[in-house]
Amino acid sequence: MASFHKATFTALAAGLAIACMAFAPAHAQTAATNTLDKIKASGKVVLGVRETSPPMAYALGANDKYVGYHVELCERVLKEIVPAAKLEYMAVTAQNTLPLVQNGTLDIGCGPTTNNTARQQQVAFAVTTYVSEVRMAVRTDSDLKSISQLAGRTIAASTGTTAVQLLRKQERALGGAPIKTVLGKDHHESFLLLESGRADAFVLDDNLLAGMIANSKDPSAYRIVGEPLGAEPIALLFRKDDPTFKAAVDGVLTRLMQSGEMEKIYTKWFVAPIPPKNVGLNLPLGTTLRQLFAAPNDKPLETYQQ
Repeated sequence: MASFHKATFTALAAGLAIACMAFAPAHAQTAATNTLDKIKASGKVVLGVRETSPPMAYALGANDKYVGYHVELCERVLKEIVPAAKLEYMAVTAQNTLPLVQNGTLDIGCGPTTNNTARQQQVAFAVTTYVSEVRMAVRTDSDLKSISQLAGRTIAASTGTTAVQLLRKQERALGGAPIKTVLGKDHHESFLLLESGRADAFVLDDNLLAGMIANSKDPSAYRIVGEPLGAEPIALLFRKDDPTFKAAVDGVLTRLMQSGEMEKIYTKWFVAPIPPKNVGLNLPLGTTLRQLFAAPNDKPLETYQQ
């Protein structure tokens, strides 16, 4: 199993890495031009993971071991393309993932990141490995059942997620009382806003909502409701302008899809019971993702909205 070194990468280091971008962008881009050469030279590969995004990527246990669907995919990919490299895990957020990939701090982003055209100007994405529907979680005693009821309500969302833009779009479409959006710094903080009653709903990808509910103090106290605000392709990400690394990552992912192994990994995290509470999310593989496994692509969010 890959060795784990969290202490080296703290939140402070992440902040310093972002700050350093402004002072040494040219050096960072030059050093990170070829990811495989960079990994070979350093003997390690740095994975960006999330701490509170089950079942995609989350910390588990006293030692903060990182697990999840996208974490496992990253590990499977890297074990094949850089088998001798040491894997080091860095906790990141939706807000700082792209800057840390751009400046060379991260070699690959393993969190649940939406592939869209704006982000493609900053980073490159692998073939799509999940398609999420953005919906809302509410308390079971809530009267909220539809996105048409959001006007005048207080809705939680996580900083840096596409849910924020979708809520603004919905607010314009409703044309009535404004939607009061309150932002959590991460999904855990956003869920606390719902749990404490400070928000009427929490809007996020359905799989992440299911994971948060399954790992909450009382899973029966919450439900996912309403029509989707949008469907979003989710993928691993890495630096732009490195076709060799992208081809290597996509090659492994495509083989996992075509062999049927990807569906087994999916079932492990989305259907079967998952730690720490051994509760299953019961989100079986859908038609859209099954079709993507059969014909992989890296098309952005905008193609799903046409």
